[in-house]
Amino acid sequence: MQTQPQPTKILRLPAVMDRTGLSKPYLYQMIKRGEFPASVRIAPRYAGWIEQEVTDWLHQSIAAARGQ
Repeated sequence: MQTQPQPTKILRLPAVMDRTGLSKPYLYQMIKRGEFPASVRIAPRYAGWIEQEVTDWLHQSIAAARGQ
């Protein structure tokens, strides 16, 4: 039996800021340095972040902070 993949959820900037606790300028600095997942263009004037990439980044950051 094949499992259905989970649908991809796109997070907008306020949700990313809420989940990470980071400010908009700092998020964009981290993206520029390659330290945070880049946003994806979802429409001509709209971008967002793939939820799973943000979640993975959070888990990696927590593990690194705890020396794991």
